[in-house]
Amino acid sequence: MSDVLDRIEALRAEALTAIEGAADTAALEDLRVRVLGRKAELPNILRGVAELPPEQRGAVGKAANVARKAVEARLEERVAELAAGELDARLVADAVDLTLPGAPPRPVGRLHLLTQTRRQIEDVFLGLGFRVAEGPEVEWVHYNFDALNHVPAHPARSRSDTFYVQPPDGGPGPGLGSPDEIVLRTHTSPMQVRSMEAQKPPIAVIVPGRVYRRDSDATHTPQFHQVEGLWVDEDVTLADLKGVLLAFARALFGDEREVRLRPHFFPFTEPSVEVDVTCFQCSGTGALPRTGARCNLCKGTGWLEILGSGMVDPNVLGGVDGYEDLQGFAFGMGIERIAMLKHGVPDLRLYYENDLRFLEQFG
Repeated sequence: MSDVLDRIEALRAEALTAIEGAADTAALEDLRVRVLGRKAELPNILRGVAELPPEQRGAVGKAANVARKAVEARLEERVAELAAGELDARLVADAVDLTLPGAPPRPVGRLHLLTQTRRQIEDVFLGLGFRVAEGPEVEWVHYNFDALNHVPAHPARSRSDTFYVQPPDGGPGPGLGSPDEIVLRTHTSPMQVRSMEAQKPPIAVIVPGRVYRRDSDATHTPQFHQVEGLWVDEDVTLADLKGVLLAFARALFGDEREVRLRPHFFPFTEPSVEVDVTCFQCSGTGALPRTGARCNLCKGTGWLEILGSGMVDPNVLGGVDGYEDLQGFAFGMGIERIAMLKHGVPDLRLYYENDLRFLEQFG
């Protein structure tokens, strides 16, 4: 039995000496496994106490327990000592220089591409002497269609093309709130008549805002944005319209741009014209500069359509007191289309998917 007790004392002494000589907490962990782990000699002596003769069990068990507890206690003390030293060393090594500037803050955001484009358009026309006006998005049929010379059978009045709004019973206005009298405006053109009713001539306004139609594909969405323009005065001609739109196109798309007017039809202008601008990709030649192949952007025509316009129809002017004997022009453009052409956006739906990988390209 004395041999066993001597061995227990020797194991305890060896363990305590090794603990004192450990250089760091990692070495202490390795030592703990060697001395107190499942395969270590001291725990095995404890597990073998039951196999000893009865008269030896008490002394051996007590000695082994005392040795194990002494080793465990010193291990805990030594771990605490070395951990504190290691922490102090890390704090010294990882010291923060409070005089250094902080990390740059993340940007707070940017204007959406459509908002950027709208503001650029507004800036151009403000510089040309126009003012900015806004109007209601829920509009009377009177202003959306009737006052703009749309015939009763015009396709745009169809419920398959336009969103109609159920008004409160007995609501004020034309038709006294009939379900067929209120729509989500299909264009910002109703502000032509509203602006003339609110102001004596002359008038020069642009009207940006949201509009709504029953369309949804790569080049159409149910909600989109337009800018309407109106200039009414004495002796305003189609030449003035072309001059204003040429100045706009060059300000927005570059000084080398040219515009052309093509005959068209709109209910509220007469004559009516579509306006094209020379292609940005082929510079109006219809062929790509390097390869000579047909330009894929303008389909080889050298021109890109940007908006519709014309001289205000006398029927529209005649419906507003004080404007019957004047003349002027009006134009309307889609902000989405202008941005698509300016920045090469292939699909209009990208504007509304909120994908930052797309939006962050336009800072």
